[in-house]
Amino acid sequence: MKIAFVTEFYKPAIGGVTKMVEEIGTRLAKHGHEVHIFCSDWDKEKRIKKKEEIIDGIHIHRCFHIARFVNFITLWPSIFFRLLKEDFDIIHTQETGHPHVFLAALAAKISGAKHFHTTHCPWTSSFRSLFGRIILPIDYHVFMRISYALSDKIIAITPWELDFIKKYGGKKEKIEIIPNGVDNLLFKKLKNDFKKRNKINGKMVLYFGRLNITKGPDKFVLAAREILKQRRDIFFVIRGPDEGMRETVRKMIENEKNILLLSETRDKEEVAKTYQAADIFVLPSFREGLPLTLFEAMACGLPIVASPVNGVPYEMNKENGFFVNYGDIKKLKEKIIFLIDNPKIAGKLSENNVKKAKNYTWDAIAKKYLRLYNETRQEIRD
Repeated sequence: MKIAFVTEFYKPAIGGVTKMVEEIGTRLAKHGHEVHIFCSDWDKEKRIKKKEEIIDGIHIHRCFHIARFVNFITLWPSIFFRLLKEDFDIIHTQETGHPHVFLAALAAKISGAKHFHTTHCPWTSSFRSLFGRIILPIDYHVFMRISYALSDKIIAITPWELDFIKKYGGKKEKIEIIPNGVDNLLFKKLKNDFKKRNKINGKMVLYFGRLNITKGPDKFVLAAREILKQRRDIFFVIRGPDEGMRETVRKMIENEKNILLLSETRDKEEVAKTYQAADIFVLPSFREGLPLTLFEAMACGLPIVASPVNGVPYEMNKENGFFVNYGDIKKLKEKIIFLIDNPKIAGKLSENNVKKAKNYTWDAIAKKYLRLYNETRQEIRD
């Protein structure tokens, strides 16, 4: 098959959607399919000069963007014409509500390609700019409905999304649920010098994710500061790409030596070492779809303290860790200390999480997508 993934960002940008497209696309290419990725020429920081290249057997096409607005949305209308020039079997768009989804859906309809769309949980108006809140109803009730009507399959990453998809025009018979996955490397215990390099000589609590206000890195720091008033045997590590919160977090940390704000990393082994050096993973988000970090932490055997938001409770329960409501710093502090001081309970959660994560390898998720592509094309022929 000749397959086009259409997504807002790709390498060197970092993010869950980017990771999903990379992992699925790479596996499809290895199985002999011709895979193309169309994205904007922005990496969330600057315009990328190299517009065309092949990475891991995938053809990358970075389209010139003419505008950027409201929380990393880019406008790159050339995607419509570029898709029409090619004879794709599958056009698979990412992230409901973005302009490229509507344009690619139209191109698929005109060209005869089958259109698949993965939503990635956009369902909230909170923490958006004024312009974003104004335009959101138009987007949801007009462009989203048209995009869903032009889709052959709509893929939710968590059951939490189903009511929203149907509310905005997604037909029940079109909807499939395929979650995110986890890299096989994370299950392998690596020789790890992470703590030595970073001068950590105690228990380690980890925040690993985008430094975005919706992810709650500031709440993580507030809990860490409260704990450190009583305990100096615990270290807190924050790692991830900046999306507007790095400077805020840095100022909140001040000169506290037991809270480390590390640079982002794209190296898979360094990612694994960061997780595997930790004792607890914290996900203090205001909203989430189905974060890759949840399964990554599970694969590395970390007990979890997370906000019970959106898709998270569908994949996590009391056998995996504890839920703490967003912004409840007192409870967040209590659960972190409880896990530190109760290694037997933490150990049992660790065992449960490794076992659970094995159901979500990217190899298994890629097979689900490939099966869906083939089944849908066959259904339409019949």
